[in-house]
Amino acid sequence: MLPKADLHIHTTCSDGKLAPTEVIELAKEKKLKAVSITDHDTYKGYHQAREKAEELEVELISGCEITSTINDKEAHILAYYFDPDTDYLEKFLSEQRKARSKRIKGIIATVQKAGVDVDYDEVWAEANGANIGRPHLARVLTQKGYVSSPKEAFIRYLSNQKLGTIENTYPDYREVIEIVKNVGGACILAHPGRLYSSEEVKKFVEAGMDGIECIHPSHNYALQKKYTEMCEEQGLLMTGGSDTHEGLNAGYTNLGVVTIAYKYVDKIKRMTSQRKNIIELKD
Repeated sequence: MLPKADLHIHTTCSDGKLAPTEVIELAKEKKLKAVSITDHDTYKGYHQAREKAEELEVELISGCEITSTINDKEAHILAYYFDPDTDYLEKFLSEQRKARSKRIKGIIATVQKAGVDVDYDEVWAEANGANIGRPHLARVLTQKGYVSSPKEAFIRYLSNQKLGTIENTYPDYREVIEIVKNVGGACILAHPGRLYSSEEVKKFVEAGMDGIECIHPSHNYALQKKYTEMCEEQGLLMTGGSDTHEGLNAGYTNLGVVTIAYKYVDKIKRMTSQRKNIIELKD
């Protein structure tokens, strides 16, 4: 069987329910050769999982899903193979965490106007030290009986359509691309699906985006084909992953199911290795 990888996984360090070490154990069980923990605006999970990955001989790729903006809306950029010990990136992400906190406060205020009794302290407690986000608010709304599930919370209260315009202080996508490249990483446009117009995808590529996440649970065959062909035509890297958020007791998981062939990981590794060599020469 050809080796596989899952390059999009969330843990308890952001809005997922798997501990970083559980990701590695599940990856080993699913016979994955490589994984990347891509929590929102943090790579703390990488450090927590590194020892377990070495023990179980699962290749762990440094990763992070960084929040940015394009045309006044959120845009998520996956970063891979950056130097995980750099202060430069960590300082930037500490500002990101402040932006996430400010944004969730704006979301809570909007939900409160809809007659929901919820406050920031409740959501902060649910996050339990992880990078805070809408899924934590969705869980609180479920616990308080406003909805029957986090999925219903997004449908009734937390979708972009329901929330409207919420002020955010996330950086422009071009700034994020530059920062990731400065630490030798690869920049990948996360799950473009129906989130962006063709013109917006073109802007990402023109700004220096290295590749596109072609394989994702939200992409049907037509979308996979569309973005795969785009990568082939424009010489872009192609990635994919499960975007796992659920825990071990969920009864199902896309981890190990929505995967990408390891040969594409090799391409990312070669490209970022060359980028790091160039950075060293400049230094």
